[in-house]
Amino acid sequence: MSDQDTEPTAGAYPAPLSRRAVVTGAGAAAIGATLAVTGCSTTPRSAAGSGGTGGTGGAGTVLGPTAEVPVGSAKVYRTQGVVVTQAAAGEFAGFSTVCPHQGCKINGVQGTSLICPCHGSVFALDGSVTSGPAASGLAPQPITVNDGEISLA
Repeated sequence: MSDQDTEPTAGAYPAPLSRRAVVTGAGAAAIGATLAVTGCSTTPRSAAGSGGTGGTGGAGTVLGPTAEVPVGSAKVYRTQGVVVTQAAAGEFAGFSTVCPHQGCKINGVQGTSLICPCHGSVFALDGSVTSGPAASGLAPQPITVNDGEISLA
C-alpha cells in the first residue's frame, strides 16, 4: 500500500469556512483596496490630526528670516503647517497649509499661486481660492515679523 492509497487522518484538513466568513472577508478586502487606491476621504483631515488648522509649533515659534519669502510669492513651512506670503515688499501674511476642500496640505508655490497637490485647488497670495474644487480660501495663520524674522503669533 502506498502513501497515496491511505486516507488522511482526522484534522489533517482545516475546517471549511462559512459563507458568512467568506462574504465578510471579501467585503473588508474590497473596502480596504478602494481606500488604498483612491486615497480620498470625505472626512477632512487636520494638520495636526486633532481638528486644528495649524501644524506643529506654537506662538513664538520662529519660522525663518524674511529673506526666505520672495516678494510676489510665498514659502511653505511644512513642519509648522504655515505658508507665508509676501504679496508686496514688506507685506507678509500667514495661512494654514490645510486645504479647505478635503484637508490635504498645500505643498507648492508657483509664482503667485499656492498649490494643493491632492485635487488641484489653487490659492492666491491673499489666501483666496482662485481655482477649485476648494470653495473657500485658506485659514489665516497669525504671524509676526520682527528684526527680519518671521514667527508664529
